Amino acid sequence: MKLNLKKPIVFFDLETTGINIAKDRIVEISILKILPNGNKESKTWLVNPEMEIPKEASDIHHITNEQVVTEPTFKELAPEITKMIEGCDLAGFNSDRFDIPLLAEEMLRTGFDFSMENRLSIDVQTIFHKKEQRTLGAGYKFYCDKELTDAHSAEADTKATYEILLAQLDRYDDLENDVKELSIFSKHTKRADFSGHILFNDKDEEIFSFGKYRGQKVVDVLSKDKGYFNWIQNADFPLYTKKVLQKIKDKMSGSGFTIDDLKKKFNS
Repeated sequence: MKLNLKKPIVFFDLETTGINIAKDRIVEISILKILPNGNKESKTWLVNPEMEIPKEASDIHHITNEQVVTEPTFKELAPEITKMIEGCDLAGFNSDRFDIPLLAEEMLRTGFDFSMENRLSIDVQTIFHKKEQRTLGAGYKFYCDKELTDAHSAEADTKATYEILLAQLDRYDDLENDVKELSIFSKHTKRADFSGHILFNDKDEEIFSFGKYRGQKVVDVLSKDKGYFNWIQNADFPLYTKKVLQKIKDKMSGSGFTIDDLKKKFNS
């Protein structure tokens, strides 16, 4: 089975200092880029997270502070990573809920823009859970009849995820070999941001999913409660959520917004 592509797609996996999207950092990133003609390009980096890697995290992915202390920081790697994923759709295992949001945070934190506009994402885990309800290791055994012997190595997990998607396309006749359709199928809810603080209703209007304005349209809330926007911007929300909210607010006022504005806002 060959993945039917209209443009390149990047499969990637992160190993991190923890699972807090807003606060934790990447310690390893592996990228497998698939071109429409079937050619592949791959790259794996260890990353100095500029913070202590907790023992609980090291026990899972076996990456220690000593291993990364001399490795490049994410800010140093960001230009190459940006270039590698430019113009590509994205795919991973639990990527919609974790890997893509955390990658976006790292990008924005270091002054590089990140957007899902004009790009699709496929979460292979969601397809797997909708079809079989398993984990990555079990999925690799189920679909590919192979043992994932190096689990929690970003490179091994990335390659296994790509192989699982190809096997899923072979197994399920109702899965269309099309990135857009796979992207739609691998979604749980339609989110405006990665963390799910801002969702879309059945009319494709942004609504808040939390707090006192849960279920209310963002534009209505920002119109009637001028301080709510500032509260979110200054509170401990993910940078991408703040970026989405800023974009909505700018559309309401008709003003422009650039990544330079975002850099100034979050570096001040």
